[in-house]
Amino acid sequence: MQDPCENRPPGNAESREPTTSPFTMPSPKFLSAIAPLLALLAAGCAGPAAVVPTRTLEPDPQILQIGDVVRISFPGTPNLDSTQTIRRDGRINLEMVGEVKAIEITPAQLEQELVKLYTPHLVARDVKVTVVSSTFSVFVTGAVMRPGKLQLERAVTAFEAVMEAGGFDPIRANMREVTIIRNEGSVVRQFKVNLKQILDGKQAEPFKLKPFDTVYVPEKFNWF
Repeated sequence: MQDPCENRPPGNAESREPTTSPFTMPSPKFLSAIAPLLALLAAGCAGPAAVVPTRTLEPDPQILQIGDVVRISFPGTPNLDSTQTIRRDGRINLEMVGEVKAIEITPAQLEQELVKLYTPHLVARDVKVTVVSSTFSVFVTGAVMRPGKLQLERAVTAFEAVMEAGGFDPIRANMREVTIIRNEGSVVRQFKVNLKQILDGKQAEPFKLKPFDTVYVPEKFNWF
């Protein structure tokens, strides 16, 4: 029997003939030529781009407040038309129906309420409420730069009212113990708010004022 080790080529016993790969790397010129085609195929496979819906921020509805002047029109019964100023008690006095609460609701809600009240007297069940003018009066006192009454055109927060009054007195103001004084009928209510948090950039729930609120910024306690 022939020795299997015979007739081996000299040199490293583990050496073998190099194998030929069935795949040959394409040339750079070829790859650059088909790159646009590959990009089109990839875009087609990916499908249409996802459309992210944009969110439209709706403005806050107008809320009727004390001191607002409203025009109330009755298209089918114009003799009932009137212009009213919402009184300090939040009411208006209308012909045939008397006292009607008109605050803390929208003009559209007041329209619905008036349709109910006037139904026996209307030719057409239609009432229009238009805001002629709107004022928002609050008072700011204490350690602020310009204390006094503010006549504003919109509702504001306690912090915004202080800014309208020139801002805090930087030396005297105790911004952590701001007091909101509110008259609700025969009851006087007080609320404590920390406005220093807002200046420090911290999350804080804004305190929304009501007409004729008083914002009092106390002074710091100093030891002498």
